Amino acid sequence: MRNASSRDMASGSVLCLGTSGFHRMAYVAWGDGEAASNVVCAHGLTRNGRDFDDLASKLAETRRVVCPDVVGRGRSDWLSDPSQYQITQYVSDLAALIARMDVGSVDWIGTSMGGLIGMVLAAQANSPIRRLVLNDVGPFIAKAALERIAEYCGKASHFDDVGGLELYLREVHAPFGPLSDQQWRHLAIHGGRVEDGKLALAYDPGIAVPFTAAGALADTDLWSVWGAIRCPVLVLRGECSDLLSTETAAEMATRGPKATVVEIRGCGHAPALMAEDQIAIIDDWLAS
Repeated sequence: MRNASSRDMASGSVLCLGTSGFHRMAYVAWGDGEAASNVVCAHGLTRNGRDFDDLASKLAETRRVVCPDVVGRGRSDWLSDPSQYQITQYVSDLAALIARMDVGSVDWIGTSMGGLIGMVLAAQANSPIRRLVLNDVGPFIAKAALERIAEYCGKASHFDDVGGLELYLREVHAPFGPLSDQQWRHLAIHGGRVEDGKLALAYDPGIAVPFTAAGALADTDLWSVWGAIRCPVLVLRGECSDLLSTETAAEMATRGPKATVVEIRGCGHAPALMAEDQIAIIDDWLAS
């Protein structure tokens, strides 16, 4: 068995359609394009596909792994109408990506927002989702957790250098869990963009617009979606998560697809999926 490396990673993009026309969604693909198993890794609200480099490198030893930058993030286009930064648009875009992959089924790994996208895709009739991994997200999200995210999402922040950006990420994303200096620097390198001679966060501040809409910050209830999912589901919950409660995680194990739930110690929302033991949990479950 070979080990995947950065040489196995290729960049690409797919054209997606929204209410304001076409936009480009970038992605990185790992591993053998002819592999029998295919995986899509979808990131959280303010993050990008390069968050999954460690996980994808391991999974790509035996699989093809595709990690998109959801529109408005990373190297993908920004939407001209920020009110369209919604799950419905993301679901449409990711369906286009799966079509581009030209495969019969995929395993889905989704962190937070990426997990919600995966849930909606998996709940559809004739869904191509074979197995679903949800990283610290579920069918019920309390308003308080969304309010915390809204406090930093979309706020204009500029940094003199990568070191300043890294310090910011260490503070805002401390709940990711204990990461090495190298891992924090990786998140910073891929989490910035140049704007007016300085570094800014690598996403469109407009992604916060839906949070500010009247009545947007309210409890989110997707139990009806959960009940429509038929594929096996693995749920990873950060031990100190404020977004996926212990009560919701326990209910996910008894309702709908009756998920396997694993708690990740030392993390909040959401485990970074960079630690070897976290990667092994996913790798072993997908192979089971």
